[in-house]
Amino acid sequence: MSVSLQITAAYPEPALFDLPWHLPLENWPEETIAALPRGISRHVVQFAHLEGRVIAIKEISDSIAHREYDMLRDLGKIDAPAVTPLAVVTGRVSADGSPLQAALITEHLPYSLPYRALFGQWLKPETADRLIDALSILLVRLHLLGFYWGDVSLSNTLFRRDAGAFAAYLVDAETGELYEKLSNGKRTYDIDVARTNIIGELMDLQSGEMLDADVNVIALGDRLEERYATLWGELTRVDSFATNERWRMDDRINRLNSLGFDVGEFAMTTDSAGTSVSIQPVVVDAGHYHRQIMRLTGLDVEENQARRLLNDIESYRAHSGLTDEPLRTVAQSWMLNIFEPSVSAIPVHLRGRLQPAELYHELLEHRWYMSEKAGHDVSMAYSTRSYIEQILIHRPDERALLNSGGD
Repeated sequence: MSVSLQITAAYPEPALFDLPWHLPLENWPEETIAALPRGISRHVVQFAHLEGRVIAIKEISDSIAHREYDMLRDLGKIDAPAVTPLAVVTGRVSADGSPLQAALITEHLPYSLPYRALFGQWLKPETADRLIDALSILLVRLHLLGFYWGDVSLSNTLFRRDAGAFAAYLVDAETGELYEKLSNGKRTYDIDVARTNIIGELMDLQSGEMLDADVNVIALGDRLEERYATLWGELTRVDSFATNERWRMDDRINRLNSLGFDVGEFAMTTDSAGTSVSIQPVVVDAGHYHRQIMRLTGLDVEENQARRLLNDIESYRAHSGLTDEPLRTVAQSWMLNIFEPSVSAIPVHLRGRLQPAELYHELLEHRWYMSEKAGHDVSMAYSTRSYIEQILIHRPDERALLNSGGD
């Protein structure tokens, strides 16, 4: 290892010095590399093992590496849905003294996959709709935070399962800029770039026979623009109503909650006669159901998963005669008697196939289909055995930690 090697990190990571930085990233030895699916990138990217976890490493210039590292750290401070930066490595030289590019290191997002892996392995053509929806929500969330992406694409995004849908995370912030408030011009440019890139990426999938040739990729590009406009309008528009229609404020809050957003406060104005009120959300935070299930159970799950779990808790509450009990008490009972036994019934060697919350969601779906077919309620134990034998055992392993030391 050259004495010129420098590692910039928010937290000390001594094990980073043990990695073969004197080698170009594409030549790293197999025992160091984690065999995870990679998306398309203009740079060399590798996944590597680091003390029982997986990290992503990208070779880029010194200035870009530091800029992206700082941007990802800033995004982390405002809870943006993005990967977590670990370090920047500079001063790399090969064994013969030739300079090598800097490296940006980020945490690999557990159970996440690039879009090409989702299409190439087992998912149906309608997956494209769900990915576009997830990317639309991600773009709205980032724009609300004042982030201009500059290079929106499926390739620069990672996706995690979310109760039958997907949750999207930013993975490449090279061209990003953070503002106190994003201008309409910046938002429009991001949307235009996203539409163009998505159409091109989906056409590439079709040419590689990874996406049905009958899928209208132009319509999918338009779908992102339409979904974005609908969601942005719902989150930012001004509502006006008579002073005796205050229930409409609660209705607005409920609609925002149903989309997965919390309202921190409203800007309210009245007309000169005092007969009408106009309201607009001022602080809109994503993750309404996520935060609620976290408070009740401690489970850290995606938004749609959280919504599904909360519905199941309410169902358990009704069927168990606990309607007068506080929701927190009911949730703890549900964890002890329903959720944990169901997940624990999955054989250890199969638990890494999906996140626990996604496993439970699929168990509920499978039980519902079995009950409908049987014409009566099927027990969770019986449906779990059926789910394992008919579905789970055939699923690829989506666990991010592939080494034998993973959990």
